[in-house]
Amino acid sequence: MASPAAEALTVPEVMAALRLGRSKVYDLFRSGALPSFTIGRARRVAADDLTTYIRTQSRSL
Repeated sequence: MASPAAEALTVPEVMAALRLGRSKVYDLFRSGALPSFTIGRARRVAADDLTTYIRTQSRSL
């Protein structure tokens, strides 16, 4: 079983996975296309949400 911390990705990890810049990743958060949550001032993305987003985008091509 993976630890909960391993399942919560940081913004730089999301940027690397999607090969996008910081501004575009935050645009995805604001639009609701990619769900995220905050812990204090830190923004995190559930690994499952990122996987779902990638699958959704690949189907729309």
